[in-house]
Amino acid sequence: MPDRESHEDPSQRNKSQETEAERRRRRAQFLRDLTEARELRDRVQPRRAKVARLRHAMRMRTFRW
Repeated sequence: MPDRESHEDPSQRNKSQETEAERRRRRAQFLRDLTEARELRDRVQPRRAKVARLRHAMRMRTFRW
């Protein structure tokens, strides 16, 4: 039975690698934007941010590894 990868067009392989790199770039940009939005929200609503931090700490304390 012939190997399936040998039938792939080399240009398609390069395209998929570019797509993977582009996906990583978009994901990194999204995560940066998300972090920035969270920091902004924390500055604008400090009480809510404090409550969220306390809830997260409680969740982590009760989490079983």
